[in-house]
Amino acid sequence: MPQATDTRSSRDERAAEARTGFPGFFDEVPAVTLREPLASFLGASASGVITYCYADAVKLAGHSCPTVAGAYLMVRNGLARLYGDELPERGGIEVHMRDARDEGTTGVVAAVATLLTGAAAETGFGGIGMDRRFARRDLLHFDAPVDGLMALRRRDTGRGVVLDLDTSQVPPDAGMKALFPKIAAGSANGDEQARFAALWQDRVARMLLDHADDPRLVRVSAWRAAA
Repeated sequence: MPQATDTRSSRDERAAEARTGFPGFFDEVPAVTLREPLASFLGASASGVITYCYADAVKLAGHSCPTVAGAYLMVRNGLARLYGDELPERGGIEVHMRDARDEGTTGVVAAVATLLTGAAAETGFGGIGMDRRFARRDLLHFDAPVDGLMALRRRDTGRGVVLDLDTSQVPPDAGMKALFPKIAAGSANGDEQARFAALWQDRVARMLLDHADDPRLVRVSAWRAAA
């Protein structure tokens, strides 16, 4: 297998990394484009169309990892199943998380889902006027009875999908096994730290580029209980 430091190291990718400060492969990750009625209503976007990139999720989380990448792909693939060729409506989607908000990485996944869908918990935007137009509050739920990490439901049609993630389908490079104990203990030298970071992002890149539409990585199924 090629060394991670050599993987995806094209001239264009190196230029992108120099320009943005992020790994060059970020620019290759499929974007998520949605219709955002609130942005149009308040003049933030004349067209009401907003595009989110993987880098936006990384800026939100503060890091790039299989969890952030997996959350991004789950929402992307779920929206594709729910809307097909139609633009998804940000704010028109409910997000249901299987686990408690403070369990494991649930909060990280939920934060990425909120970024992309607008769905928020009790702290979200309450809406405009008596009819709470454009409300995003209470569209994000935890401890939901879903057979997957999360579920998405369209508010207009009631149609829903359940989403699950199996990161074992994109395993880490074998070199991680020897490096991780040193990284965790804080005893790695500079070269080892750089090697670890390169291998870590190589796995993320493989998830987002080589397996973005792999049904073994992100499982999408109809949510029968959503209607």
